[in-house]
Amino acid sequence: MNLLSILLMTPPEGEQGGIMSFLPLILVVVVFYFFFIRPQMKKSKEQKKFREELKKGDTVLTLGGIMGKVSKIDEESVIIETEGQTKIKVVRSAIVPQDTPVGQTK
Repeated sequence: MNLLSILLMTPPEGEQGGIMSFLPLILVVVVFYFFFIRPQMKKSKEQKKFREELKKGDTVLTLGGIMGKVSKIDEESVIIETEGQTKIKVVRSAIVPQDTPVGQTK
């Protein structure tokens, strides 16, 4: 039998389902929490900590793939100096750690 037919089976006349009928649903929620939600929250906290600890002179990577050194930090933005002495103003949320693949930040 496949899993769907087992889950959809009704208990015999004399038995009560009780908590056992909700057990598969509870297990699915627990699995989603530990394999999807919790790691994403941990990753989000690490990125937030990284952005808060930025300082002048750090080499950073933006979501757009631009690499440069931090030359000035404001409350909500960062000014990055690229290799050709060009300065770019970027929002803090667009900066990721360099070991993060740019396409997989979210």
